[in-house]
Amino acid sequence: MSRADAGQPGWSRTGAGRSWVPAFVLLAMLWGSSFLLIKIAVNAGVAPMWVGLWRCFFGAIALWLLVLLTRQRMPRDLAVWGHGAVVALLLNAIPFPLFAFGETKISSVLAGVWNATVPLMTLMFVLVLLPDERPNARRLAGMATGFVGVLVVLGIWHGVETGPLIGTLACLGATFCYGGAFAYSRRFLTGRPESATALATVQVTCGTLQLALVTPLTADAPQWPGFGATAALVVLGALGTGVAYQLNFIVIRAAGSTVASTVTYITPLFSTALGAVFLAEPVGLNTVAGAGLIILGVLLSRSGPAPGQRPRARQEPGRQQDLDPIAD
Repeated sequence: MSRADAGQPGWSRTGAGRSWVPAFVLLAMLWGSSFLLIKIAVNAGVAPMWVGLWRCFFGAIALWLLVLLTRQRMPRDLAVWGHGAVVALLLNAIPFPLFAFGETKISSVLAGVWNATVPLMTLMFVLVLLPDERPNARRLAGMATGFVGVLVVLGIWHGVETGPLIGTLACLGATFCYGGAFAYSRRFLTGRPESATALATVQVTCGTLQLALVTPLTADAPQWPGFGATAALVVLGALGTGVAYQLNFIVIRAAGSTVASTVTYITPLFSTALGAVFLAEPVGLNTVAGAGLIILGVLLSRSGPAPGQRPRARQEPGRQQDLDPIAD
């Protein structure tokens, strides 16, 4: 955590357990709108690779403006940029085009269902990369409860469009990458002294460069769509990528990668609300009941340390670091 972060309200070690909740909810709102925005773009004819590139590009612009306005120092350590490039590959360069491609084959609703598998994918990587964050029985129960809530919100008993197999596999491939990114970020990036804004800027900038090298070779030249699709790409990038990944680093730092990944249980609530407003989709009692299950699942997944267990101290060469805020 940077000195700037440490000086912000709510970022003391005694308040770390509470400070991540507003960021968590706002992140769910931003990512919950992403499926609608992606659908608008691909329906307007924007190729999936270009959706991924423009999303990263506008996100990088938003983050660099924030860095300049707040006069933050960007990291010069090549190790930070190296880890940022790995996270960008797993969190941006691969999954962004995959989800956009998936939504050309299946509905945005079904894509949201597969996005809810991110915590399960994260668990797979946590078991390997983060032995100090291995989930206990209560957290596993919370994740299972949250997933059931997602299914209730979607009214799974009425049947959900299956879509072509290739679209489903594309979305699952994206969530597999997300799972690896959450665990990798917690292991190699979020414990560093740089601010969440600086780390997010490194990540999204790397993602932009990666996609800028590949996209022109794999997709036709971009043709700008109408105003609605263009606005969707700008919002998807500036807010759903730029601001969202800054919030993502904050939540991972404060609550851990397993809890942070459960944001995908909240996003269908906002996706459903947007569908009701803009697409006149009905909202039934299953939405209310599912919301209760999702909130319960998130609360259960926030299990604290076992009695007598204390957080481990992180230490960098030459100085004593604060205690790791992870709560297991």
